[in-house]
Amino acid sequence: MGHSNQKLPKRSRWFRFVLRPAAFFCMGLGALFVVVTVTPLAFWWATALAGPWEDPSGDVLIVLGGSIQDYGMVGGSSHWRTVYALQAWKEGGFREIVLTGGGPENHSVAAAMRDFLVCQGVPREAIRLETRANSTRENALYTKELLSDVPGRKVLLTSDYHMFRAHSAFKKVGLEILPRPYPDVRKRVTRWIGCWPAFLDLVTETAKIVYYFARGWI
Repeated sequence: MGHSNQKLPKRSRWFRFVLRPAAFFCMGLGALFVVVTVTPLAFWWATALAGPWEDPSGDVLIVLGGSIQDYGMVGGSSHWRTVYALQAWKEGGFREIVLTGGGPENHSVAAAMRDFLVCQGVPREAIRLETRANSTRENALYTKELLSDVPGRKVLLTSDYHMFRAHSAFKKVGLEILPRPYPDVRKRVTRWIGCWPAFLDLVTETAKIVYYFARGWI
């Protein structure tokens, strides 16, 4: 009987410090899964980060590079930014496209995006490249330098969830632009399988916004 009484406190501690927290964690994770996949949380979040949803025209279209794959191939985010840049070009009005984004070794994402646009009929001479930037802040700094003597109305194109930080970073360095977000997260969350990747992108982007605020970059 005494031996049994000695084991009871250990079981109680196991339940209190291991099983109960694990159960609460699983319940919380399950609730989060339901919220992310069933509610329009990610859609609303991306819409808030995108800001005013307009398609302004202008003279210079600035397109931010995103992911890049091996051998200089564009990644998913870069591909869709290029597709929407092509759509904006075909609508008419822009006289020039600026592609900004570096990459590993000699494979810049900006160059890969240019190759795509040229294959789709955009004149090579209408495209300027900025190939040094490896962050949104550098996109802003180096693009301002590139366009220091270029007049005209400038429009910034990037993913919906990225627009707040990008727009703010460009304003911070003194380059006035009009935002032209495209539906990235807002499109992905229309299918439940895309909800979690989109949600994680939103969490990561929000952390980057906090970091940029802390550094005084936005």
